[in-house]
Amino acid sequence: MTRSTTIATPMAFAGAPAEEIIRFDRVSVRFGDQSIFEDLSFSIRSGEFVCILGPSGCGKSTILRLIGDLLPVAAGTIEIAGAPPHESWDKLAYVFQSPRLVPWRTAFGNVMLGVELRRLPLDHAEIGSLARTNLEFVGLARDAGKYPRMLSGGERQRVAIARALTVNPLIILMDEPFSALDVNTRQRLRTELLSIWRTTGKTIVFVTHDIDEALILADRILLLSAKPTRILEAIEIGEPRPRRLESGSALSQRRDRLVASFEAMETQREVRS
Repeated sequence: MTRSTTIATPMAFAGAPAEEIIRFDRVSVRFGDQSIFEDLSFSIRSGEFVCILGPSGCGKSTILRLIGDLLPVAAGTIEIAGAPPHESWDKLAYVFQSPRLVPWRTAFGNVMLGVELRRLPLDHAEIGSLARTNLEFVGLARDAGKYPRMLSGGERQRVAIARALTVNPLIILMDEPFSALDVNTRQRLRTELLSIWRTTGKTIVFVTHDIDEALILADRILLLSAKPTRILEAIEIGEPRPRRLESGSALSQRRDRLVASFEAMETQREVRS
């Protein structure tokens, strides 16, 4: 079998209209007698970097679970690359807040594990080549033989990103992947993630509660309300990268408006309780 082991290819769709790759159409979700979403509708374009932003408990991570067919919907439809979620699991990869690495495997072994679990039609040598390529891609080629306990928090998260890339998904779902890291590491990984996104052309859906993080990373921000959750606003961020939230800048003014929105939602929640 001959197969390319390089996933870091330039975006083939640059300059062309991007197609929808994720679509929620009037989706409703209930947990018992509690309504989480009511008529939630939005779409995400192929190759887009979208941040899902909202107050704690509004259902940001629930959206990722719905995309991955981990939760049922009470009403409405979800499409992933034109198919329902239960037919689209192989188009997705996850990066969580915790790297979720197997402690008895090296960084190299952990990256291989994602492909092994999916039982892709690759032999051991091909999987190893993919793992080495992607560890090098995230800057860990020299650390391939280290176990998770020997790596820093940022390095462990790089391994998790390499593992996600190695299954060659169309879409990477990221659930607050940098929130447990220190400020400097978080900033560095944001920059590296943008470089990976530009190079691979993957669609990234990134959950965060950090307003600054969303403004720095996103092509577009989906701002969620408190429960029952709906889209308050879809905010296009047109400023060129790298971005700085300097006082008086357009981004800084957007941040001020988002902070005010969060404060208003928190006030409403306190009134209800």
